[in-house]
Amino acid sequence: MDVDETDLRTNRTDDRGRIYLGTEYANKRVTVAVVDVDSDRPDEDELASAYRDASDRAAELADEWDEASSEAWSELDE
Repeated sequence: MDVDETDLRTNRTDDRGRIYLGTEYANKRVTVAVVDVDSDRPDEDELASAYRDASDRAAELADEWDEASSEAWSELDE
């Protein structure tokens, strides 16, 4: 079967994965093929990378705070 690219349409599914084709398809036999699926959510690799970056930055901030806090306490002792 040949499909012209102008015949392809992109639609969003509802929260149950259903798609509304439109009234022009009412009472007709329709064959649908899923060609591509995009997610609005980041994939697992992107999430893992973001969590690692956030964790690394949090560790850096904790170290910086520890140094600043130590300096502040030592100045109070003087």
